[in-house]
Amino acid sequence: MSGLADVTLRPERSDDAQTIRILTEEAFRPKAFSDGTEGALIDALRTASALTLSTVATEHGEIVGHVAFSPAAVGALPGWFALGPIAVRADRQGHGIGSQLIQDGLAHLQRDGAQGCVLAGDPNYYSRFGFVNTPALTYQGEQSRFIQVLRFAGPDPVGEVRFHPAFSG
Repeated sequence: MSGLADVTLRPERSDDAQTIRILTEEAFRPKAFSDGTEGALIDALRTASALTLSTVATEHGEIVGHVAFSPAAVGALPGWFALGPIAVRADRQGHGIGSQLIQDGLAHLQRDGAQGCVLAGDPNYYSRFGFVNTPALTYQGEQSRFIQVLRFAGPDPVGEVRFHPAFSG
């Protein structure tokens, strides 16, 4: 199996869309929490010009991973972005590709002056990147342990988290 030394990150290109959709659908298909719309979500964000950052991981020229970042609202604070979906081809999961995509994306957002990043996901996974759950945030009017934030700058986030409308289907 190849190591991370063989993995290259680059911005999504227009001819990557179908490969990203298939990769995402296949990566999420076996997951109990998936509703099967993750590939369509990326397409909807792309159509709405709401992909702030869309990065692919390639290995020997083949796309093996993808991460998307899009604008999000966190209370009344500007400059927040949502992480997700993120997908890695099944045979390459567990080899650090997802972590590399996340770390690169977060660094890019921070360099560009973002205030922070929010996501809905497994706290056991995302805590390694510094994401935390806070009772000061709600999503659809309720607290959720799956809503997590990583603040880069500015005040602590308080209030309702709102993802791009594409997340609502």
